[in-house]
Amino acid sequence: MEKTQASLQSQDFQLQEAIFLQGQKHQGTVRRRIMEWLILARIQFTIIREAWVWIFIMACMFPLTTLLFLKFFTVDPTPAVMTRIITGNMLFGLVVMGLNSMAQEISYQKHQGHFTYYSSLPIAKVNFIFANLLRGLIMSAPSFIILAMIGQMAYGIQFHYSWGLIPVLLLTVFSVVGAGVLIGFWSPSHQLTNMLVQALMMFISFLTPVMVDMDQLPPLLQWCSYIFPTTYAAEAMREVLISGWSSSVAWNTLVLMLFSLVSIVLILKKVDWRVEK
Repeated sequence: MEKTQASLQSQDFQLQEAIFLQGQKHQGTVRRRIMEWLILARIQFTIIREAWVWIFIMACMFPLTTLLFLKFFTVDPTPAVMTRIITGNMLFGLVVMGLNSMAQEISYQKHQGHFTYYSSLPIAKVNFIFANLLRGLIMSAPSFIILAMIGQMAYGIQFHYSWGLIPVLLLTVFSVVGAGVLIGFWSPSHQLTNMLVQALMMFISFLTPVMVDMDQLPPLLQWCSYIFPTTYAAEAMREVLISGWSSSVAWNTLVLMLFSLVSIVLILKKVDWRVEK
């Protein structure tokens, strides 16, 4: 009987020791993954620091020009029209940097063989992807802030700031940047990527309800608009900046979250370190 109890106590001790060692191993893996991501994020931040002037100019030039053109073109616009013009140009800046620039840059790196270097490192692909998403977020944020400030001064209006603006802005940027990163990783050729993102940039900015109301578009374009995250982003941003959080904003924010999750899943499936396998 005593031998049986001693044997059971020994098994319990071995089991507890195994659980403890497994926990230590898991904590070590998590800590190593976090360190990996921090190092990759620092590399991406260094790239931004080297080219911040060019990024600043690219982020502001096109949407700021459009914003001022519409200011001169419109006569006595209503507050709703002014808000649409400002938010539309904020999204235009996001499309330029988060979709166009990110897709072209990742595609260029892929076809120049830069990812082969990363494939030789003991890093997780998911860390590499989230480091690139962070770079897209940092590149897109200045145009959002600058155009919001200049738009308010140019049109003489004051936005309604509330806590609901935070998730709307984050998911708007994340969903658009995710689409740009996905196109860059998917890219079968750099030339095709350039043509695709240039066409998408113009189509999304001017033929979807970013600059205009949904009912101003032909039925075919209205149906096409539902496949782009900018349609939901524009609606959510306009409403949250005019009247604050509402059920409509919550619905559009949920859709943006789904776009973000789908883009992450597709990126994970489409990331290839090498162009030719």
